[in-house]
Amino acid sequence: MSKELLLNPTDYVGVSFWIISAAMVAATFFFWVERDRAEGKWKTSLTVAALVTGIAAIHYFYMREVWVITGDSPTVFRYVDWILTVPLQIIEFYLILAAIAVVAASLFWRLLIASVVMLVAGYLGEVNAANANFLWIAFIIGVAAWLYIIYEVFAGEASKINADKGTPGSQRAFHALRVIVTVGWAIYPLGYLYGYMGSGDVQALNIIYNLADFVNKIAFGVVIWVAATSDDAKAKPKKS
Repeated sequence: MSKELLLNPTDYVGVSFWIISAAMVAATFFFWVERDRAEGKWKTSLTVAALVTGIAAIHYFYMREVWVITGDSPTVFRYVDWILTVPLQIIEFYLILAAIAVVAASLFWRLLIASVVMLVAGYLGEVNAANANFLWIAFIIGVAAWLYIIYEVFAGEASKINADKGTPGSQRAFHALRVIVTVGWAIYPLGYLYGYMGSGDVQALNIIYNLADFVNKIAFGVVIWVAATSDDAKAKPKKS
């Protein structure tokens, strides 16, 4: 086998791709097996959690090969992964709310559209990184869409439904998920700023993105798993 196809132990970016590939596979298996312990509609939420890490695992296999062989950022594969998994994570919020109340479809579409705008803006900014003005415009649009999602889950309709009708288990899950969306997702724009508007260090950029995926996708699923398998999952929603 050609040496350039082997993972260099001093290639910390490559090592991070391999570690996260294995972690995503393990998480997918875990969430899928644990579906049998989930209560009622929580089974669907765990299925979605398994889909998120499963899709990410497939793309990480490709991304690690791109990096190991070429040393280039696997930008296209990364954004294809995100354009599939981030909307699925948005669906998790909707599923939690739908399990406890009748939720307007418009809420789902607002969150979904905001997530797609956020990702498309980020992708266009990264593939046109040589244009500094466009890089900033894309960053601002992406952050604005992300802030809208934060508003919706903290003060908008989604937050009000959870507060008024949620069970103890669903409320804890909702609170934990919105912390991940706020704190965990903040790693992505910080990486964007550091990698394209700061040092220009491609290695650091990929490590930051890999760390963010590890935290946000797996931790996101673990939050759902805890809620789905807890005694509180059997509790009835509050009456309006």
